Amino acid sequence: MLWVVGLLLFLATALNYTDRMVLSIVSVDIRKEFHLSPQDYSQINALFFVAYAIMYAGSGWIVDRLGTKRGFALFIGGWSIAQILHALAFGKWSLGGNRFLLGLTEPGNWPAAAKAVAEWFPPAQRALGVGIFNAGSSIGSVIAPPLVAWITLRYGWRAAFVATGVIGFVWLILWLILYDPPHRNRWIAPGEYEELRPQLPPPSEAAPAKEKIDVIRVFTTRGCWSLTVARFFTDPVIYFMIFWLPEYLRNERHFNLEMVGRYAWVPFAFGGVGYVLGGWLSAFFIRRGWSLPRSRKFVMLLGACCLPVAILAPFVPAAWMAIAATCFVTFGHAFWVSNLQALPTDLFRGREVATASGFTGAGGAIGGALAQLGTGYLVAHFSYAPVFIIAGLMHPLSMALVYWWLPDREFAKASIALN
Repeated sequence: MLWVVGLLLFLATALNYTDRMVLSIVSVDIRKEFHLSPQDYSQINALFFVAYAIMYAGSGWIVDRLGTKRGFALFIGGWSIAQILHALAFGKWSLGGNRFLLGLTEPGNWPAAAKAVAEWFPPAQRALGVGIFNAGSSIGSVIAPPLVAWITLRYGWRAAFVATGVIGFVWLILWLILYDPPHRNRWIAPGEYEELRPQLPPPSEAAPAKEKIDVIRVFTTRGCWSLTVARFFTDPVIYFMIFWLPEYLRNERHFNLEMVGRYAWVPFAFGGVGYVLGGWLSAFFIRRGWSLPRSRKFVMLLGACCLPVAILAPFVPAAWMAIAATCFVTFGHAFWVSNLQALPTDLFRGREVATASGFTGAGGAIGGALAQLGTGYLVAHFSYAPVFIIAGLMHPLSMALVYWWLPDREFAKASIALN
């Protein structure tokens, strides 16, 4: 049952990214129909991230209060409705309003998935669990270009939003049937539960907590604010890939929609491998005797070292070379985030994990909103080159901050507090 839960989390994240990527794939067509400039497009994306930042912090608290099952159901139902409403857009502000609604509902995926990992996965396997559900973001990004291009070329861009939104309700039915924490799950085999139970939080931690969560204390903890800053700098890099790579390929490398569907998925396939491999590698080092913080941070460092290759993308002569450079971005970011998002499960109590994850994600969303506006300005007035340069430097900078602000002794303190 453990791996069924992992599969559900993987599929939810895949749907999350498929839904958010539809706009970027059909953006050139929508911009022509609605007469939108690159800055209009960046403002629409910024509205998504403003809502994303507002709700990311709140979504963690909601999930901690409602519990994983009900909290996840609320958010995926909400974002599926928001996705379908995109088909009714008739101009910049109606489209922007739909993106804002999508931004209010999509962030719940991450704290809910992190909380599910904390409920089901033993500590040594949590980075793998996080890597598995994060791999869904890459698979969703792999599926989206060919699927959306195919639907759009045959039925129009509005049908692409409806089709991807409807799939979310199929997942919701499966979730409501299959998911509960291990101690309440009717599908788990007794032998599997007995094997997992000594390594999992006690049921009082895994169930929705009645004890009030001290939100201020959680946020002011070094582990929370340091990860929030790290995500502020690094999340915008993957958001640039999601929302601007198809635009870049069509406007700078002269791809048509069919070519975008054929090739834009490749970097995200590398990201999918990176998410699972990054999570597995952390668990491998722990099994070899490395401490948990050392293994997490080392894999993050490996990922950060890949990102400077992004700087080459706008300068290489051939489109395939640019795509190859962006593969380093998605692969390195996957190593980075599969372990960064596991850190709240190491540093906070089970009933606080979603709240802490929500705060860190809000930092990434705020960075994403500002970066979207900055990207629109730089593309309109200069080129994509400065954007790729900035993207290549953010992870190494943030890795230095993580080593500085989160030394191993912080994990030892957290371990004492958790026990």
